[in-house]
Amino acid sequence: MTLKVIKTKKEYRAYLNWVDNLFDKRIAPESPEGEKLQVALFLIKHYEDAHFPIPYPDPIDAIRAKMGEKGLKNKDFVGIVGSKGYVSALLNKRKPLNLELAKIFHQELGIPAEILLA
Repeated sequence: MTLKVIKTKKEYRAYLNWVDNLFDKRIAPESPEGEKLQVALFLIKHYEDAHFPIPYPDPIDAIRAKMGEKGLKNKDFVGIVGSKGYVSALLNKRKPLNLELAKIFHQELGIPAEILLA
């Protein structure tokens, strides 16, 4: 296959089929075919990013999910974010997430800023 920028769905499907066949052959990543495969995967990702964008999650939902992953409770943010009532209202979407709070959650939970500011 000659590698080039993917512009149509037909080309996209052809690349997917070609990649699938190479995966079935279990080629070595360091081989010439493996190098070609890596370039093809990059081209496929570029096409998918442009044509099938994944929307960012709701910022509060992202905060709650990250809290769940880390085993944190609302009370863990009392004093950092505000009172118990304020933290509860924020995480129940009754209070807005402002820039200062986004910075805090970014630092404390490691959530990317682009998600918190979406």
